Amino acid sequence: MSDDATQTRQREIATEHLLFKLMEYVEARHAGLLDFMEQSLDHLGDPATDGTKDDEAVRKIAKGMIVGARKQGVN
Repeated sequence: MSDDATQTRQREIATEHLLFKLMEYVEARHAGLLDFMEQSLDHLGDPATDGTKDDEAVRKIAKGMIVGARKQGVN
């Protein structure tokens, strides 16, 4: 794996962790955030312009993140 690919993977892992924690924190203090985010998924899409474009795959990942945040909660 190239240094760029490794760094990109590590950045993605760190970003996902921080986003989950932010989602959990805000939802615990202001219930409704996750519902709001879930309702926005119809507007989410893949910006690719080639054969890799897959709007539904992007929505599925986002939905999974919301489900995960709902399950995890703030401990």
